[in-house]
Amino acid sequence: GTIGLIASKNAGTVVGVENNPKAVKDAISNAKSNGAGNIRFVRDDATEFILREKQEERSYDVVILDPPRSGTTREFIEAVAAISPKRVVYISCDPATQARDLKIFREKGYHASTLIPVDMFPLTGHVETVVLLS
Repeated sequence: GTIGLIASKNAGTVVGVENNPKAVKDAISNAKSNGAGNIRFVRDDATEFILREKQEERSYDVVILDPPRSGTTREFIEAVAAISPKRVVYISCDPATQARDLKIFREKGYHASTLIPVDMFPLTGHVETVVLLS
């Protein structure tokens, strides 16, 4: 929920989707503690959630994803492309799987405009990368 909380400061409404019930509970608690009234959290599979939102004709300006080290799935990327957000922010702890996934986003018409590496783990071989797609 931390990324959603940060985004909520500059957004009209934020919806956080997480499949882990404990993570959702913690995110709700953190939102209350931080007075973020424009954010809600949903326990669900992100791909299924987006596909239902598409059926309900709901739209989103921005999708932020922070998948596990294994990256995301083609199905998720296709679901995101189906709702046509103006921007996608892809945060990753594995540049190799992120590069793989970015190729699929490119197939769907998205182009990387900004890539920022973040060394959150100094003196290790690990790096977080943040990519803005539009």
